[in-house]
Amino acid sequence: MMRLGWLVTCGLVSCLAVVPLWAKGPTTRIVIAGPALPAPLRITDAALLRQFSVWSGLGTGANGVESSEGFIIDWHSGTSAEPALHLPRYEVSFYAKYANRPLASQDEHLAYVVRYAPDVAAGRGYVYLPGRGDDAFALNARTIFRGVEGRWFKATDAWYQAAATLRARLDRSTNR
Repeated sequence: MMRLGWLVTCGLVSCLAVVPLWAKGPTTRIVIAGPALPAPLRITDAALLRQFSVWSGLGTGANGVESSEGFIIDWHSGTSAEPALHLPRYEVSFYAKYANRPLASQDEHLAYVVRYAPDVAAGRGYVYLPGRGDDAFALNARTIFRGVEGRWFKATDAWYQAAATLRARLDRSTNR
């Protein structure tokens, strides 16, 4: 009887440890918009969406261990100074679904918004997490409160390259 109780307890603990992962559905789309673009850039490729999942990085994790990898920010570099004001600024919107909602409310919704400033001359990009007083702060804080809002960070090299590739494709298609 004691062994059965132990198995039931272990089973419940295992299930509860996984529940937070079920709560977060997939990132379904990323949209990059700004005055320097003739049209918004859209990322819908599943592999890229997994690579830049909004549910990764600071403020996320599993089993009490915070993640320091993922999203579009190079978290290991720490905060950065605000990039030069002449650099273009883009709004990057992350859309997602929540996995723990009834099917009727499984619609894609805006989950998180950041600003992005690529520095082509330096071959690097910068990401701003909106802070208190910024329009996107309340939305972001409801989705993931990372504890470092209101600051600039270096973008990952992978994000810089993906955004640059999308921009180059858009430029080629609009110059035909």
